[in-house]
Amino acid sequence: MSKMPRIYDWTAREAERTVTVADLRTARKAGKRYTQVTADTADEAAAAEEAGIEMLVTRAPNVAAVRAGSKRLFITAALGFTDAATQDDILRTALKALTDGADAVITARGMATVAMLAAEDIPVMGHLGLVPRKSTWVGKLRAFGKNADEALELFSRFRRLEDAGAFAVECELVPARVMAAIQPRTGLVTVSLGSGPSADVIFLFTADICGEEERRPRHARAYGDLRALRQRIKQDRVNALRAFRTDVEANSFPGSSEVAAIGDDEYAAFMTALGETRR
Repeated sequence: MSKMPRIYDWTAREAERTVTVADLRTARKAGKRYTQVTADTADEAAAAEEAGIEMLVTRAPNVAAVRAGSKRLFITAALGFTDAATQDDILRTALKALTDGADAVITARGMATVAMLAAEDIPVMGHLGLVPRKSTWVGKLRAFGKNADEALELFSRFRRLEDAGAFAVECELVPARVMAAIQPRTGLVTVSLGSGPSADVIFLFTADICGEEERRPRHARAYGDLRALRQRIKQDRVNALRAFRTDVEANSFPGSSEVAAIGDDEYAAFMTALGETRR
């Protein structure tokens, strides 16, 4: 493994990172691609690092827990709509996430919010294409940019996002050919979630990768079957509890091997003393 970059984090402590903002920007010219997944817990972060993943996304309140699981991966903190409403709240939440261990933040708020954060030298990732929480504007959950007018509007948003000071953009459900056309025409680091391979970072949700849900999006691929495993764990738990209750009812638990013993002489002495005890 090549030596990792050393930086100072947002608490002014020396740290190692698998990748930095500068690396992401430089890698575009070399055609190098990175991988990004979600993490909500220290265990998920540790698994991602062990697997060789370079980047994580987590909700801002979870950053400290995720950083505890991986000291090295590049973490982007998602700023939820309800976590912070005003511009002051958003800035405060972003700075808290950074001092908890995040390297960047992602927001689906407007360009004014992106510009405000970028003005503080905070690495900001925007969100374009399908933004699920804003899907009422397009009527349903669907790819955005499937006709020429939408594709041009999307490209215009890329430009506005770059002008606002973002360093990167999550591109969700953009048609692959549109993404491929925009990629060389933007200075933003592009993160593809269901937008094809023509991006700097390929992103999937850990739950989809590990097969945790009954249904998964068309753009996702399951590499595991944790849902079936969890179903087996759930049923095994019920079976074990039922067997325990059955044994208690049949007076077969606890057995002689599951209780403490006392020697015959000591027991006899105890019983003698007990017989002499009067209420």
